[in-house]
Amino acid sequence: MDVRQLSYFVAVYEQGSISAAARQCCITQPSLSTAIRQLEQELGVILFTRLPKGVSPTDDADKLYGHAGRLISQVNSIKASFVQPVKKVQFKLGLIRALGVERMSQLLREFSLLVDGLELHLVEPTEQCDARIITAAQLNAGEVFEPIWHDSYMLAIPPASPLMLKSSIALADFENLALIKRTPCDAWNSLYPELGRRNIKPDIRADIQTIEYALGLVSAGIGCALVPDFYNLNQRSDVLLKNIDELALQRTIGLAYRRTNDTQPLKILIQLCLHTVNIAPTSLQFTPGDTD
Repeated sequence: MDVRQLSYFVAVYEQGSISAAARQCCITQPSLSTAIRQLEQELGVILFTRLPKGVSPTDDADKLYGHAGRLISQVNSIKASFVQPVKKVQFKLGLIRALGVERMSQLLREFSLLVDGLELHLVEPTEQCDARIITAAQLNAGEVFEPIWHDSYMLAIPPASPLMLKSSIALADFENLALIKRTPCDAWNSLYPELGRRNIKPDIRADIQTIEYALGLVSAGIGCALVPDFYNLNQRSDVLLKNIDELALQRTIGLAYRRTNDTQPLKILIQLCLHTVNIAPTSLQFTPGDTD
């Protein structure tokens, strides 16, 4: 027997399925079945009872499992003792909130895979860092800005709101409208002054920071709120999204960095961001605590 056979055995034992173990071990199901049969023949025992769905370990399999686990652990320990440690590469990335957890997770995952030994520190965009993912309005003098995503804003309303029957929202509809103010928010900074110029006065019911709290108040019927048009909001039954006419409420999010910073991790991140440009905002999600 060899370690490879034992590792296949452990996978089948833990998964309770030949097909699931094959996927875990990245081999074909027939190859794994052959390895298990060879192991059974060598030991002179039956290790698994085949069931209509999956397999069930025998008493001999229970006995072998403990030995196999210890042996595989020892082999992995021997291999690890000869592996040269990868030099850590620290990188501080400043992030605003409400970036969309799905798209940010994908970007950071790819970044981590491409930079060996990356030790990534996510910090507030106001802290000293190697690069920042921010809105165009937050760009500092001397920074280069590479656009990544373009987001639009909509009005989130309670399902019982009279506005639910309208196909879109006019600025005049904000007169005396129960509204949740959310700051900081680029869309609010554009909408509220425009309402003032038109002498339109909404009924401000709350002043909060996070999207999650804003949506909670909308769901409770307290008022309406401006939110980015993230895909998963369209799946909610307690909140409706409406387009706003007469005013384009949008933001551009991008990577900001100083031109003098030419480290290899930053070059890789720039290329990833350039490759990511124009991903549709409908593929995004927000996470509790997000602000923008």
